[in-house]
Amino acid sequence: MLEALLLVLLGLGVGVFGAVVGAGGGFLLVPILLVAYPERDAATVTAISLSVVFANATSGAVAYAWQQRIDYRSGLWWALAAIPGAIGGALLVGVIPRQAFAIVFAVALAGVATHLIVRRPFRGYREPITGRGAVSRRIRDRRGQNFFYTFRLWHGLTIAGAMGFVSGLLGAGGGVLQVPLMTIVLRFPVHIATATSQFAYALIALAAATFHLVTGGLQLEEDLTRAGLIAAGAVVGAQVGARVALRVRGAVILRALSTVLLLVAIWLLADTFVR
Repeated sequence: MLEALLLVLLGLGVGVFGAVVGAGGGFLLVPILLVAYPERDAATVTAISLSVVFANATSGAVAYAWQQRIDYRSGLWWALAAIPGAIGGALLVGVIPRQAFAIVFAVALAGVATHLIVRRPFRGYREPITGRGAVSRRIRDRRGQNFFYTFRLWHGLTIAGAMGFVSGLLGAGGGVLQVPLMTIVLRFPVHIATATSQFAYALIALAAATFHLVTGGLQLEEDLTRAGLIAAGAVVGAQVGARVALRVRGAVILRALSTVLLLVAIWLLADTFVR
């Protein structure tokens, strides 16, 4: 009973923070599961995480849809580009040793966190993106706030394909990496990036989680139960997180994301080498 309560609370926390930063929450969940269940292999941990990421991202996407902050056309393109990579990552994780998986995961988190911390503050773009492949978007949210931005579609598809592979391999949804890339490379406003990322990763995580289920990533009933309990908490947490995001500035979101990524990476590396 105590474990069940803790898993629901874990899902609640993961759901809140994941929705605020536009990720599925797997970047927090995977390290916690690796530490809490050392007997489980990387494929099982990834499968549990992706099941939760799907529930969390779907719940968050519903909330962001109500706020009218999702770029649906871009999100669908991201999902289509990412799903093949997600399946490829799911295939690869089954042959990676658990310790190597943990180290790769921690290094990836630390790399993104370091980049977000040391990069120069955004000062505004001097020239709009024009020419071949340039796409313009204009979104007006429920509050009447207007967002206008341009990006190159092939840049977005390349990023989405790579993040899909990360999603299937690490079980982290990839949104934790994609949101910074969408804001830095594609010039998306942070709030549109977080909302669109949630929408896209609901579709991506569904494909990767289904693949893991079909290939036996979640074979034991206790693992299915754990995934269900965490997902239940994450669904509620995502609704709360999406509302919190309305009151948080974009710079604060990126700062919180970078700090948590770095702390999680340090914790996971310490646990891996001490164990």
